Amino acid sequence: MRKITLCVGLAIASASLSAAAAFETRATRLQAIKTVGIISAMGDEISMTRAGLTPLNNRIESVPVQSWKLDDLIVQQATALMSRRFQVQTVGYPRGAFAAVKESAIGPVNLARGDPFKVLVRRNVLPQGLDAYIVITRAKSTLGTGRKVEGLGFAQYRTLLASYGIVHALYEVRVIDGKTFDVIDKRAASPLGNTEMIRLAGPSRTVEGTFEGADSGEQLRAAIVDLLTRSLSVTLTDMHLAGAP
Repeated sequence: MRKITLCVGLAIASASLSAAAAFETRATRLQAIKTVGIISAMGDEISMTRAGLTPLNNRIESVPVQSWKLDDLIVQQATALMSRRFQVQTVGYPRGAFAAVKESAIGPVNLARGDPFKVLVRRNVLPQGLDAYIVITRAKSTLGTGRKVEGLGFAQYRTLLASYGIVHALYEVRVIDGKTFDVIDKRAASPLGNTEMIRLAGPSRTVEGTFEGADSGEQLRAAIVDLLTRSLSVTLTDMHLAGAP
C-alpha cells in the first residue's frame, strides 16, 4: 500500500511540475511578443437551430449576414483590448479559408496532421514575420440531448414543459507564434450569461421570443454583438492578451 501511495504521489508531482513548466513556457513566450496580427474568421453566416426531445423537432439552417460585418467588429474589439499590451498590425488573410475549417485541432484527425490554422497562417497571411497571430474562429457546443450548435446564432430548445430561446457566440482563440507557427496558447471562450436551465460551453444567454418579424434581424444582431463584446474582454484578459503590459 505504501508503494502504491508513493507511486501515486510521484505521478501527481510529475504532472504538477509538467503543468507548471508548460505555464512558465507559455508565459515566457507571451512576454516576448511585441507585434501581433488579429485574424477573425467566424464567417458571414449565423445558425438558426431548432432542437427538442425527438429528431422530428430538430433542424438547423444557416442565414447569410454579410452586412453585419461581425468579423470586422471582432477585429476592432480585439484590437482595442490588446493595443495597450501589444503593437497590433493590420493583416490580410483569406477569411473564407479560415472559416471553412470545420474540425477543432483536438480531434484525432487534426492531432495526426497538425493544427490546420498553423498551416493557413504560414501560407496565407500577410505580412509574415510578426511575433504572433491571434486567430479567432468558431467553436462548438452541445445543446440539450445532443444537438450540436456552432459559432454565432440562435437556438430554440423545446422540452415537454417549456421552450427556451438561446443566443450564442461560441468561439476559440489561438495564439500562433509568427516565427515557428507553434500554437502558444488555445482557449475556448468561457461561458457567459448561461442559466441553470440551459447551458452551453461558451457565451450564451436566454431570450424571449423567436426573432421573427421585421425587426428581428437587428435585435438578434444586437444580442450577438453584446455577447461578443463582453466575452472578448473576459477571454483575452484570461489569456493575458489584454490589459496593461
